[in-house]
Amino acid sequence: MLHSLYEFWTSAAGNTPLEWVAVLTGLACVWLAAKESIWNFPVAIFSCALFVVVYHRVHLYADQGLQVFFIAMSVYGWYEWLYGGARKTELPVSRTRLVEWAWLVLVAVGFTVAYGYYLHHYTDDSVPYWDSFTTAGSLVAQYQLTRKRLENWLLWIMVDVIYVPILWYKHLYSVSGLYAVYLVLAIYGYFEWRKTMRKEQLAAQSAVAN
Repeated sequence: MLHSLYEFWTSAAGNTPLEWVAVLTGLACVWLAAKESIWNFPVAIFSCALFVVVYHRVHLYADQGLQVFFIAMSVYGWYEWLYGGARKTELPVSRTRLVEWAWLVLVAVGFTVAYGYYLHHYTDDSVPYWDSFTTAGSLVAQYQLTRKRLENWLLWIMVDVIYVPILWYKHLYSVSGLYAVYLVLAIYGYFEWRKTMRKEQLAAQSAVAN
């Protein structure tokens, strides 16, 4: 049993201490985000910085570039959570506005089509448009996380639901299991944030009534 767990972990997280720490801190930052802790951002920056090194070593430059984007968005999100509310106050949990959905969907569709075309015609990617779609979904979800939009968790759930079978299809069984853990955390995060949003709305209504 212990041997099987070790094999699962090493194939999912890698065999080097650097990779192990990168995966552990990656899981930690998702958990902290689900708990609405501001510490998710410094942990995410640290984890993504490690993954920049990990992906560079194995020549996965697109994934390396994605980690740089996540670092930049984490810095932005860190500031927004602290000062993005009314009059530079802490940013509350809120829903995505309709106009915001419109341009986010346009960006996601444009990215999926363009990057999917590139992967299909210039790489040996076995599922180019699915890969492109999950990447686009991750980018949009990360932006929504920085703005404390409740629906970011729904997007992460959607992305993880797609990632789990894709990784299984590619025979990356342990990594598929790791994304199943991310899926559980995303579901937990959604219900935690929804509960927080309702409490904040009730507090605001009570303040107006008084």
